Amino acid sequence: MMRFSPDRRTYIQSHLTLAAIAMAAGMAILWLAGNPHVWTGAIGGLAAVSLRGWYLMDEELGHHWDMVDGALNGPAGRLVLLDQVARLRALGSAVQIITRTGDKHLIKFQADPQAAIARIDAARAQGSTT
Repeated sequence: MMRFSPDRRTYIQSHLTLAAIAMAAGMAILWLAGNPHVWTGAIGGLAAVSLRGWYLMDEELGHHWDMVDGALNGPAGRLVLLDQVARLRALGSAVQIITRTGDKHLIKFQADPQAAIARIDAARAQGSTT
């Protein structure tokens, strides 16, 4: 069995990046609206992303994907058979799985998404999960 677990450091880094984007967007929106207190957009963006990140951290870091018996078993009962995987790609710190039927799944907050893709591809090529 191979386990794909979220990485705490990657989770925090992703949220720092998201906070920077939210801060800039908040300030831009207030500037475009003519608000004289543009700096409050930065505080609002930082507060929103920080609160969300803190609140969801335990839940998100508890989502694991296991590769066993020719399938990826994910959180909330997700099941993806390896022979049904049409495409794998990195989206930031996540690995997106696209099945032949068009279903999409994310293995989130991977420290090295390319390594996770390589492990899944190797298992698909072997037809096993060893």
